[in-house]
Amino acid sequence: KNDYEVSCDEIDVLVDLAQNFDGVYGSRLTGGGFGGCTVTLVKKESSQGLIDHLIEDYKKKTGKICFCFETSPGDGAQAISV
Repeated sequence: KNDYEVSCDEIDVLVDLAQNFDGVYGSRLTGGGFGGCTVTLVKKESSQGLIDHLIEDYKKKTGKICFCFETSPGDGAQAISV
């Protein structure tokens, strides 16, 4: 964020809202920046509460709608036989 100055107010709001939510381990800008998206590591049992919190409070703070989705890590890159 600070090294390349690619964040924006909306992303900063999302990160701040997430980082101050119980059950969140961390949140940050991801992708190319310039209003892209964030990735947040959160306890599984807290994920829906976080999504509800982000949607509601982001709208209050920015007047805009944010879209959230839950994902899980995959196995990563692997060698395959062809």
